[in-house]
Amino acid sequence: MRCPLRGYIVAGIDARVSDRAIDVSIRGENGAPVSPGVTTGRAVVFTALYAGGAPRQTSFQPFIGCIPTSGGGGRGETAVRRPAAFAPVKALDRRVVRKRLVSGATVKIVGGCPAGTRLLGTSHAYAFRTEAEPGLTLLRAVTVRRVVTGRRVVATATVAPTVPQSLAVELQLHSLCSRGAR
Repeated sequence: MRCPLRGYIVAGIDARVSDRAIDVSIRGENGAPVSPGVTTGRAVVFTALYAGGAPRQTSFQPFIGCIPTSGGGGRGETAVRRPAAFAPVKALDRRVVRKRLVSGATVKIVGGCPAGTRLLGTSHAYAFRTEAEPGLTLLRAVTVRRVVTGRRVVATATVAPTVPQSLAVELQLHSLCSRGAR
């Protein structure tokens, strides 16, 4: 959505959803502080994901609030007021488990979703505590394998013995869970 008036930027967001199992978010730009003009500009892209169990037709209606980029003035009206279906709730639960990896060793880490929810997806990332960008040799020194069983994810990570013991390596295991089993 784009602010309809020139010289205005997105300063507020909201949405209404047709089903409480819809997760609505925006992509914000990197920068500090998190604020209008840094995180958002004249336009913002909304993303919605249905996290319910049974496939169904769903919809969402995004809203934005706009303010002038400089000077005084009020907020620009950007939406027509109509009765809404539901205010969005947090339909997705992103869970992250972290574990320190050890050079020359294999480590298991277990993540997943609690009872009453569903595992929608999983991913992993690993981090090196270095000031410099890690080279290709270091990046290839870590291998990770994930196995999914129901709501549970088991990641097995191995760090090559060539990685110095003094270098901190951390594995992050991400699980994307639905809020309800619906």
